[in-house]
Amino acid sequence: MFAYQFTNDKPIYIQLIDVFKCKIVAGNLKSGDRLDSVRDLAVQAQVNPNTMQKALSELEKEGLVRTERNSGRYITDDETVIDKIRIQLSKNEVEAFIKKMMSLGFTKKDVLKLIEEQDF
Repeated sequence: MFAYQFTNDKPIYIQLIDVFKCKIVAGNLKSGDRLDSVRDLAVQAQVNPNTMQKALSELEKEGLVRTERNSGRYITDDETVIDKIRIQLSKNEVEAFIKKMMSLGFTKKDVLKLIEEQDF
């Protein structure tokens, strides 16, 4: 089972959205996977069911989750939506990294050199 780690810097439902997005982008939740019930997901995350419901509703608005009447919620089958979120998340991470490096006094050239020197 996944261990949720919440912080105080943003609302829990937004943190839940972030967790679901990362799980979907990483392939831990695959296209078409059925999600557990709101109540079960809330118990797993140790949050109020209303908080989980709000997170899932937002994911549905973004097109990452769909609800099928009397059947439950599923991860989208639309790979273009998942790719769009993947790109958005990667851009956010790169931007945060660059801002942090610049705050430490590194130039773009310095950062690129450091990246090129890394063994992946």
